[in-house]
Amino acid sequence: MNTFKIFSRISFLVLLITFSSCNAQKNAIVAHRGAWKKNNLPENSIAALRHAIDLKLPGSEFDVWRTADDSLVINHDAHYNKMVIEQTSYSDLIKFKLSNGEKLPTLHEYISEGIKNNKHTLLVCEIKPSEISKERGKKTALLAVETIKKLKADKKTCYISFDYDILKQIRSVDPKTSLQYLEGNKSPKEVKADNINGVDYHYSVFRKHPEWIQEAKDNKIILNAWTVNEAADMDWIIENKFNYITTNEPELLQQRLKAKK
Repeated sequence: MNTFKIFSRISFLVLLITFSSCNAQKNAIVAHRGAWKKNNLPENSIAALRHAIDLKLPGSEFDVWRTADDSLVINHDAHYNKMVIEQTSYSDLIKFKLSNGEKLPTLHEYISEGIKNNKHTLLVCEIKPSEISKERGKKTALLAVETIKKLKADKKTCYISFDYDILKQIRSVDPKTSLQYLEGNKSPKEVKADNINGVDYHYSVFRKHPEWIQEAKDNKIILNAWTVNEAADMDWIIENKFNYITTNEPELLQQRLKAKK
């Protein structure tokens, strides 16, 4: 085997370990809707994503909706500029710019940017439950997975959702991808039984059910907590050695992690 082939194989393995071995991570920072707050960038914007990648954060989260004409777009709320995304065409939505002048990004555009010059940052894709029907939400999930696979970004992406059926739908078409449940109403053992490999709950859920922390570790279930913005809460999560910590304050969390070393 020549030197180039050996180097290529080693590079591939490094990337695979970086993006796929979620359980190996400890207290890894996930920027919630990108790294937006410190620099006053729009949430879920490509600029916020780019900043998270430039900071070499372990993860950056974003939210996916499907428009009335089946475009997949990145936005947190069900509404954009007072329009219901699921009931509005993409062409009508993009008449209104984000605060930094960007147009509302499509999933294709967002992922295309997310895989550029990115060796560190996992793309954490939240599929929003449809407000129209369960089946519509599941179809949105399938379209998102299809888009991400076409862009060859599936090894750099994991999926989260408040809708358990959306995660099960994704699992039915992808047996290997990382899935994390958001709602906080199932134990780690319960999600493991359905082949969901992560719990990503509000930190208050883990304070209410501290036994779930060890249960997740014993069952090799990924532990993630959202949205951890206060130093005291960060310190508690750090001490309990979660795999991921989702925050609007990635720079503050970086400081807290350094202080604990």
